[in-house]
Amino acid sequence: MSKIIQTDCVVGLNNLAANSVEVIVTSPPYNIGIKYNGHNDSRMDYLPWMRSVFVACKRTLKPNGHFFLQMGGTSIRPLIPQEVLSEALTAGFFLQNEILWVKNISIGEKSFGQFKPINSERFLNHTHEFIFHLTKTGGVKINRLATGVPFEYKSNIKRFTGKTHRCRGNVWFIPYDTIQTKEERYYHPATFPIALPEMCIRLSGAEKGACVVDPFAGSGTTLVACDRLKMNGIGFEISSEYCKVIKKRLKAERSLGIC
Repeated sequence: MSKIIQTDCVVGLNNLAANSVEVIVTSPPYNIGIKYNGHNDSRMDYLPWMRSVFVACKRTLKPNGHFFLQMGGTSIRPLIPQEVLSEALTAGFFLQNEILWVKNISIGEKSFGQFKPINSERFLNHTHEFIFHLTKTGGVKINRLATGVPFEYKSNIKRFTGKTHRCRGNVWFIPYDTIQTKEERYYHPATFPIALPEMCIRLSGAEKGACVVDPFAGSGTTLVACDRLKMNGIGFEISSEYCKVIKKRLKAERSLGIC
């Protein structure tokens, strides 16, 4: 079962044994001025601080472990994900896969998924973000079919792999979860759908009971995914309020038998 620890993420990571974590899934502050409870998302020292986080992540990750870093930019600062990625590479990680998380897509006259619209005469709405799959060597095996999709044409099953599913590829359409209650709406100012960390963990090929860490636990979405997949989830969160939210959220999921 997952647990949340109230502490600074670097402190928390450094308290873990070296080479002990199979998977890291996280979405750090984007440095765009969002007001978090317990963290000031300012530009001062942001990139050097992120590098210190990545150094701590690299120390705890197993040699064949996986680090899924979810990042997004803005119209004015579209290169934030690449700037943060550069710090991860400087810390010693290799970019093994770049995944595009599509929140909303329009096909013909129909639109699928949700996004936050902007009012601008210069920029388009942002409907995607990035998931950077980082490893220590760039050559770690993944379970491609764990997130696979069925072949559209059954004749391709025998023609290509003999399996019923194919690799999903590196563009994932994952719409936001439907908000059921007013309380859910105010979990956190920046969240991702439960399906996102679930797919990352499945892609890693981690077995049940594996150690999965989220250094920026936020509202606890990664920990919920860990519980559902029977992983040993550990989350670090500096805000006492968010820690309370996470504990309440995990308790609610477990009481419903979802986890």
